[in-house]
Amino acid sequence: MAVKRVRFTFPENLIREPIIYRLGHEFQVITNVRMADVDEKTGWVVLELEGDPDEIERSLAWAQERGVRVDPVTGDIVEG
Repeated sequence: MAVKRVRFTFPENLIREPIIYRLGHEFQVITNVRMADVDEKTGWVVLELEGDPDEIERSLAWAQERGVRVDPVTGDIVEG
């Protein structure tokens, strides 16, 4: 199992869409929200994905196809 941390940035038209829920159900990945800031216009989420590396990459490509900006996360993230 691999773990990858990414930041999803959502445009206004995707704020109300259940992207993370769907990602966890359509792909064999475990999602864990580590940080988030969402309002009615914009939003971002630092997400930890766990699973097979190829499945993680497929899930990220799927999110990008829907209009989510996906950026890698490095450094410390809130633990516990």
